[in-house]
Amino acid sequence: MSTTRRQQPGDLGPEPDGVVGVPPGTSAGQARRLALNGASGIVPLARDFTRQALYDWGWLPAASADRRAAAEDVLLVVSELVTNACLHAEGPDELTVVCDGKVLRLEVSDRGAGQPAPRTPHRAGRPGGHGMFIVQRLCLDWGVVRMPGAPGKTVWAELAAPA
Repeated sequence: MSTTRRQQPGDLGPEPDGVVGVPPGTSAGQARRLALNGASGIVPLARDFTRQALYDWGWLPAASADRRAAAEDVLLVVSELVTNACLHAEGPDELTVVCDGKVLRLEVSDRGAGQPAPRTPHRAGRPGGHGMFIVQRLCLDWGVVRMPGAPGKTVWAELAAPA
């Protein structure tokens, strides 16, 4: 659930012809989509896809430790969101990566009805259950968008672009 602002239903959601929308003012070169439904090796596939986008957008190769850390944070958040969709939501349908130069937004759409949330209290020494806690700690914001009358949801997270 978003901690700082509310997303409106339909933001970046499916358009009538099934094409995923791109935010206003975003050029086509700054938005990438990957269909994941039925794919094998989904988590490494999503990470590799995102890593290539980061190369294409100049995040990688990183010129400093801060830039390298920012790219690694993005790849970790992708892994966590996609893994959660695999474990708790009947698998992911699509990954969308959008960068406007200041913020990188990750979206994972799935067919699940559950509501992701960090486990509280967080117990660092216990295995499992850290995914949304990691997302919450690394991201500027995150949340869930549901389309009224449609199954599933889109879990999104936003990270700051490196300076």
